[in-house]
Amino acid sequence: MTETSPTGRDFIPGTSAPPSPAPAPATAPAGSVPADPVLIGKAAPLPAHGNGPSSDQLARIEDKCSRIEDKYARSEALLSRVEEKVEGAAGRMNEAARQSDLSALRSEVRAIADRTRGLPGSGALVLTAIITAVLTVALTIAAQRFHLDAMLPPR
Repeated sequence: MTETSPTGRDFIPGTSAPPSPAPAPATAPAGSVPADPVLIGKAAPLPAHGNGPSSDQLARIEDKCSRIEDKYARSEALLSRVEEKVEGAAGRMNEAARQSDLSALRSEVRAIADRTRGLPGSGALVLTAIITAVLTVALTIAAQRFHLDAMLPPR
């Protein structure tokens, strides 16, 4: 930026040097109509929108922007479809994991049931307790009749 900014009254491009302003009257009579405003500079009309290479460049930029917006919309739609598919796959995987957890739990319960099936039932345990009690009483009475308690060492 080696150029300096223009200053002064003629810094607006496309304008010529302003005419010297006419001196304004010092006082205006009370009943008089105000005078027209004094023009300092001449306003040049702006070039039309469709003229020149800048309008072509602007049109190309607008085309590129619209193409980018279209691509963005397509990408967004694609990403939403991918998101839906990923959510569906995640749901199916969770269901499969639950099924495998249930399958593992079933196999564990089956293994415990197989191991407990080999154990004696409650009837066998009660019968064993009764037989043990009867034999204990019978052996104690036999030991007293045959004076087997004398064979024990004295205390």
